[in-house]
Amino acid sequence: MLDGILYELGIVLPEGHRQLLLALPDTLNEAGQRLPAMLMDSLDEQVRRIKQIAEDIDRIERRLAQQLRESPSCQAIAQIPGVGLLTATAVVASMGDPRAFKDAREFSAWVGLVPRQTGTGGRIRQLGISKRGDAYLRTLLMHAARSVALKCKEGSTWPWLTELVKRRPHNVVVAAIANKLARTIWAVLIKGQPGNTNAWQGTV
Repeated sequence: MLDGILYELGIVLPEGHRQLLLALPDTLNEAGQRLPAMLMDSLDEQVRRIKQIAEDIDRIERRLAQQLRESPSCQAIAQIPGVGLLTATAVVASMGDPRAFKDAREFSAWVGLVPRQTGTGGRIRQLGISKRGDAYLRTLLMHAARSVALKCKEGSTWPWLTELVKRRPHNVVVAAIANKLARTIWAVLIKGQPGNTNAWQGTV
């Protein structure tokens, strides 16, 4: 609502809560010269809520950063391309004991990232990912996959990914990378491999 009201006045707010908070004082000062007092009171109330939410976000991020520092498992998978603070801590919290999964494919299927298959007469057709399992974890891995795909566009990539990008559409590539990330995470945790070894470079 805040950005919509200001946009009608020709005032565009920056993206990201930190940039937004930095820009708000000057923005509200400018808006205050053009808006009635009652509407400014409403904007001030929204700003207070935004600041409270920003403080909550910072507090949660500090807790997650502490968990990352204290958890060898989180640190190990945070070395995998595309995996950051949120994904590393969420995976460890959700996965529990990696030995509960018999192999990397089972973990990827648990997250909902294994492609569905159909076919008759010996002809198998690959469909989209199943989207079963932990939706939040799957979303994080898809975001991580998009960041890896972006690196490929920028020229920083791996041979298997370069070939994949040449052959398949973008969304298929992202889903395949997310599947690969899930498998690599399992391999890193179960085998104690660092995040940049053959678990990522080759097949899992």
